[in-house]
Amino acid sequence: MRLHADVLDEMEGEGEEGALMASAVLSPPLMGAAGAAATPPRLVVGYALTKKKVKSFLQPKLVLLARKNGISFVSIDVSLPLSEQGPFDVILHKITSKEWQQVLEDYHEEHPEVTVLDPPSAIEHLNNRQSMLEEVADLNLSNFYGEVCTPRQLVITKDPSSIPTAVAMAGLTLPLVSKPLVVDGTSKGHELYLAYDEASLSMLHPPLVLQEFINHGGILFKVYIIGETVQVVRRFSLPDVNAYDLLNSVGIYRLPRVSCAAATADDAELDPLIAELPPKPLLEKLGRELRSRLGLRLFNIDIIREFGSKDRYYIIDINYFPGFGKMPGYERVFTDFLLSLAQSKYKKYLSGT
Repeated sequence: MRLHADVLDEMEGEGEEGALMASAVLSPPLMGAAGAAATPPRLVVGYALTKKKVKSFLQPKLVLLARKNGISFVSIDVSLPLSEQGPFDVILHKITSKEWQQVLEDYHEEHPEVTVLDPPSAIEHLNNRQSMLEEVADLNLSNFYGEVCTPRQLVITKDPSSIPTAVAMAGLTLPLVSKPLVVDGTSKGHELYLAYDEASLSMLHPPLVLQEFINHGGILFKVYIIGETVQVVRRFSLPDVNAYDLLNSVGIYRLPRVSCAAATADDAELDPLIAELPPKPLLEKLGRELRSRLGLRLFNIDIIREFGSKDRYYIIDINYFPGFGKMPGYERVFTDFLLSLAQSKYKKYLSGT
């Protein structure tokens, strides 16, 4: 967890912009008689993020833009009681420990006026890949500018020697993508393997989820959800698997991390049938449905289009509070989102609710 001093140390030597960011991040809310003469920030956002998340998300451009719009980011010290910090209008967090979840739930019960992004109980739904896609499987978006599906999958919790038999009984088609069952916020939670033959499946390490691999032209669509805003970008993904690969490949292969910002495919020359973005109405409908079902406002959806199909899509992952810093123009989108929270809170105040 990053404390005030950690932020300040990292910003030393970055010039005026770094100094401004340090001031914006570290300034506590104005309190008491001395603060009464100054104009307090309209919105105070307390953040409890890992050191890596602070660096990727709280970039200088975001902090400066937010500050110009009356938004102050304040670091939360998780070693101190949350009730002794603040006051906050919003708490932004991505810590997965059970202790933190309980602290946050207790705090929100005492301070229901504080907006928590997002509720720990809702986030927990995405920390398990078995439950992650259940809400998607229940959606009925067919004939709405396309069909949205999930790959067939199988959950294995123990005994790797039983995997080949379980796969055969489930009727899954090789190759299969192996993913950790639990998303724990670490890099291990995103380690992927591709299994080409049944005999090698027993080399995997449960608990895990096996998903059928869907050929998709090597392109993945990363759909970012920030409040009611939906934005999609193309990313290079895994290459398709052909009949030759299946006949001549055996074993388990660790897959490289895909869909990072460096793998952007937005400016690449691609087959139009592969590169075409999913229809905006479909993504907006999907965003609304999942926001409602999941109870989340900050997440992203990884979508692929089945190769050879124009309108058959598969959701393969959903991530809470992803790397928004990789999203073009995220600074303005996120600032506008926070301002909408302030406006909503102000309207409730005026109405007395």
